[in-house]
Amino acid sequence: MNDQNLTKIWKQEEESARIRGWDFSHLDGRYAEGADIPWDYRAAVQSCLSPEMRLLDIDTGGGEFLMSLGHPYENTSATEGYPPNAALCQETLAPLGITFREAADVEQLPFPDESFDVIINRHGDFFPPELFRLLKPGGVFVTQQVGAENDRELVDLLLPGTEIPYPEQYAEKAAGRFREAGFEVLQCREFFGTIRFYDVGALVWFARVIPWEFPGFSVDSCRENLWKAQEILEQQGEIRGRTHRYLLAARKPVSTIF
Repeated sequence: MNDQNLTKIWKQEEESARIRGWDFSHLDGRYAEGADIPWDYRAAVQSCLSPEMRLLDIDTGGGEFLMSLGHPYENTSATEGYPPNAALCQETLAPLGITFREAADVEQLPFPDESFDVIINRHGDFFPPELFRLLKPGGVFVTQQVGAENDRELVDLLLPGTEIPYPEQYAEKAAGRFREAGFEVLQCREFFGTIRFYDVGALVWFARVIPWEFPGFSVDSCRENLWKAQEILEQQGEIRGRTHRYLLAARKPVSTIF
């Protein structure tokens, strides 16, 4: 394929880079990540849940993971702060009887004290003191997070010199914040895995929908580095980077002595 045709494909991917909820199906068969994570986040959450428990999902995206849990709708609540995703949740979650609140400020969530038995958060924001307020005594918070060094090789390939956007995103640093807020840390695990792209257009689309990792990325401004990516693809059959994830579970003590 000649240079002009490849550039046209990359521009088309750039123009189509839209995401609803947290749906990466556009890249099915064109990239791979996550299969090497050594824990099962869904299983970690479900191990803490029973049907009568009150569950809250903070930064639920489009509710995709929350719905996969199959928790009773009447005992399920969710928040989301990104307006397009919040609108999607109003369309899909609220009619089921799930309590949904649009909430961008995770330091002030619109629920009373000690409302929940379990709070979860997958790749979103959180504030340990607010979680402590919302959990019942003995309640548990479970999260899987994207770490500080996620996709750094890919960022360095396309946008060399870009600073790490969230330098505090390490498991032990997060665990320290939970201990300071009064929690008992039950699990704290960290993992560096692999992400692979099988065509440069897929990488273009990916970079455009994650602007916090790839700030200012465009085909025009990064054309030279996209050709470097194309050379890597042709030589190695894939463009490879490193993922960074951590899993943390923390419990609010049953009794607190002041």
